[in-house]
Amino acid sequence: MREKKSHLGLLPRIIIAIGLGIGAGYVFPEWAGRIFITFNATFSEFLGFCIPMIIIGFVTIAIGEIGSRAGKMLAATALLAYLATFFAASLAYFTGLLTFPSLLGTTEVSSAMEAQGSALQPFFVINMPPALDVMTALVLSFVLGLGIAMLDDRSALRRGFTELRLIIVKVIENVIIPLLPLYIFGIFLNMTVAGEVGHILSTFVKIIAVIFVIHIVVLLIQFSVAAIFSRGSKNPLKLLGAMLPAYFTALGTQSSAATIPVTLGQTIKLGVNKDVAGFVVPLCANIHMSGSALKITACALALMITQGLPFTTPMFMGFIAMLGVTMVASPGVPGGSIMASIGILSSILGFSDADNALMIALYIAMDSFGTACNVTGDGALSVIIDRLFGTK
Repeated sequence: MREKKSHLGLLPRIIIAIGLGIGAGYVFPEWAGRIFITFNATFSEFLGFCIPMIIIGFVTIAIGEIGSRAGKMLAATALLAYLATFFAASLAYFTGLLTFPSLLGTTEVSSAMEAQGSALQPFFVINMPPALDVMTALVLSFVLGLGIAMLDDRSALRRGFTELRLIIVKVIENVIIPLLPLYIFGIFLNMTVAGEVGHILSTFVKIIAVIFVIHIVVLLIQFSVAAIFSRGSKNPLKLLGAMLPAYFTALGTQSSAATIPVTLGQTIKLGVNKDVAGFVVPLCANIHMSGSALKITACALALMITQGLPFTTPMFMGFIAMLGVTMVASPGVPGGSIMASIGILSSILGFSDADNALMIALYIAMDSFGTACNVTGDGALSVIIDRLFGTK
């Protein structure tokens, strides 16, 4: 009998990589450290090359599939999910704007990011320029997606982009995600050599604590609104309490799709019509990303504040507006949302490769909570849609 193999999830591997990277930074000779920094430089180039393809591969067919499904309920659900995602990210931004400057300061990460550039240098860099820049890829995706929405389901163009999405998913699942821990290892090795890893970790803890509080507040607001529309209980805490099995299931699975059966069952217990719940819950598992969007927004703001990078509220509102669209197209793999968002982090907020690496580490550290926020909020959205379109 073959022994069952145990597979570590992405989060444990990231945690191990951070720990090993810190340890290696103290004991590795310079030549050994530069080997990993060379890998990081090459991987960063490959990631930059893939970002436009990720955008085209996911955004195009996502817009095409949503646009081709007619119906007022679909339009209302998609709009509600987008507004909920936009609101959650905006709340995270303004909360961070009030709390992060005094909580984090403006020197800790900035000095680390500057120092790591001079700590270790790669032996060589393989340049992999992307075929398109990020904004060109986004615009092209919108144009093609809207065009696909008007074509027949059996059209060659639709099939082609569906297959392209499958290819990109395989690249993410089989190349990018497995190599991420090694990439994070190199980042923290370099930071340790620069002598700033302690400041980075203390900053991480503070950011995670604030984001945890924000995601609880978002759920309370969503269910307070849902209580107004509810046909049964008007107590938002009772409605939220009924969705806790879905919340804790998502904490364990880190997957909105895997939690759909539990989310669906608990949503029906809220008094939502079965047909409405059967439509809204699976759809929202793919398009409602409040938890993911608020995490990305808060982490991005925190890193910009700690590095002293210039930003404005209109800049972040534009970023959040694009983030809501990008979230719809994010692949359903651990870390998929942050991978799909790297393009706009770089193009709109001006993030560097090192910034993106820290974003990935921060995001994955809270991946379970973001997913739990997403699926629990699906219940609140279902209550609202049921009041608008369910049987009286």
